[in-house]
Amino acid sequence: MITETADGVILNVRAAPRSSRAGLDGTVGDAVKVRVRSAPVDGKANKELIETLADAFRVAKSAVSFVSGETSKTKRVLLRGVTKEAILSRL
Repeated sequence: MITETADGVILNVRAAPRSSRAGLDGTVGDAVKVRVRSAPVDGKANKELIETLADAFRVAKSAVSFVSGETSKTKRVLLRGVTKEAILSRL
């Protein structure tokens, strides 16, 4: 679920687009479930996902980037400047 690297932490994420509210919603298997209000059209859901993760883990939006899965519900996201312990404390 969480992999530490020299750059930061890679987090497995399961996106839930078209939700009634945005935010973290526990875990699903080995991924963190993130709800977003936007539909997965023209990258709107991915943009909101980045904003939601940045707010939840208190990092800048520019510190959040996709490693893989941009067009999938299951994604791997790099959070720069965050430790594994900080991630776990906010889950």
